[in-house]
Amino acid sequence: MSGVTIAILAGSTAAAFVLGLILQRFLAARVRKGAMSEAERILADARRESETLKKEAVLEGREVIAGERAAELEMQQKRRSEIDRKESDLSRRSEFVDRTREKLERRESVMETRENGLAEREQALAAKQQRVTKLMEEQNQLLEQIAGLSRDEARNLLLSNLEEEARLEAGRITRRILEEAERTADDEATRVLTTAVQRCAANHVVENCVAVVQLPGEEMKGRIIGREGRNIRAFETATGVDVIIDDTPEAIVLSCFDPVRREIARQSMEKLISDGRIHPGRIEAVVAKIEAEMEKNMMKLGGDLCLEANVSGVHPQIVRYLGRLRYRTSYGQNMFQHSLEVAHVCGLLAAELRLDTAIARRVGLFHDIGKATDQDMDGSHALVGMELARKFEEPPLICNAIGAHHEEMEPESLYAVLVQAADAVSSARPGARRESLELYVKRLQKLETIADSFDGVSKSYAIQAGRELRIAVKPESVDDAGSADLARLVAKRIESEVEYPGQIKVTVIREVRATETAR
Repeated sequence: MSGVTIAILAGSTAAAFVLGLILQRFLAARVRKGAMSEAERILADARRESETLKKEAVLEGREVIAGERAAELEMQQKRRSEIDRKESDLSRRSEFVDRTREKLERRESVMETRENGLAEREQALAAKQQRVTKLMEEQNQLLEQIAGLSRDEARNLLLSNLEEEARLEAGRITRRILEEAERTADDEATRVLTTAVQRCAANHVVENCVAVVQLPGEEMKGRIIGREGRNIRAFETATGVDVIIDDTPEAIVLSCFDPVRREIARQSMEKLISDGRIHPGRIEAVVAKIEAEMEKNMMKLGGDLCLEANVSGVHPQIVRYLGRLRYRTSYGQNMFQHSLEVAHVCGLLAAELRLDTAIARRVGLFHDIGKATDQDMDGSHALVGMELARKFEEPPLICNAIGAHHEEMEPESLYAVLVQAADAVSSARPGARRESLELYVKRLQKLETIADSFDGVSKSYAIQAGRELRIAVKPESVDDAGSADLARLVAKRIESEVEYPGQIKVTVIREVRATETAR
């Protein structure tokens, strides 16, 4: 049973295998046939598409060729039109040139005709000129015979007469110019000076001979005095300053005529008070340190002053002297601020007069430099300042202006005159310089007393802080000419009897009133 089964299974397997082979060959042949037919179809499609593309390419080529031909035809047409236009322009230009040539030819003929006419006229004029010259010579000979003078003598006589007339005319013109200058000089000077003063508004600090030092408490006064007064004696010996301790609460007073010593004492006292250690050894050390620092401070102050005045290229020694002016006063006016103000006023005046403002400011800044050394050198501060400027190689123009600002030598330039004016302006400002009230009142009373002592004076007033004296006179006693003489006499009396800074203006007023009533 098993053998038959096996035989059957084996036969079935063989049959299935044979059947599979047959089936596989059948499917392969079928697939091959289908592929062949698909390939043929694809080839046919490709042929048809190729034909189509060929036809489209041919059509496109024809269209391109047609477009290029049309563009070429259009371009040729444009070129032809352009050529026609240029030919037309050339023809018009040719016509214009022909017409122009004809005009030029006509003008040339006209010019030739005119030249011929001018040549004839020149010949005629030359002939006339010869006749005129001959006639003039004959007339001159006749005049010489009649006048009895030669031609040269007559010419010299005429020139002398003309010269005399020109000299007289020049004199009249000069006199007129001088009169006009005299009329306008005061107004112009007033305008220039007023403009400069108005543009320079400086602060005025009037100094005295004392300095006040504030104390933290009343017990500090005892420490300053010290045991049996040794501290205060040591301080006065080291500084040369008087220390005044009175009933003023929490304050002491330092008195000295020398501003430098007073400033050294003030700074030393403030340092001692802040430190708290007050004894003779400490006092001497602090004073010596402050004196050394004072020199450095003077250099710094001088440099700051030059910068503020806009003056450059200054010698270091001059800078040091300028710094020392911070501690100098004149009639209570600080010379440091005074020099700065004079420099500004000089610069403004120079600008109004169209002069060099840099030179003017430099001269104004240096003009009182002699006051920083006048205790060490002989002579007035103006001449000492001039010698200092010359020593440190300042230009001769600046040296002369410094030396001449108080009229101790002749000014050699306008800058010297500007310094004089600026110095007077700064010194004469109300409040710039101060005297005691008693002396101020006495001086004003003295001015009025001098004016009242003259005959014909009705009233007199000292105004403008004593800078002007106005005098009202009786019109029946003093005439116009007498008014001028009275002003001159009063001014001379004031110059000889009164001491004052700057100048005093004397004005005499004569008024006549006639009153009548209409009924």
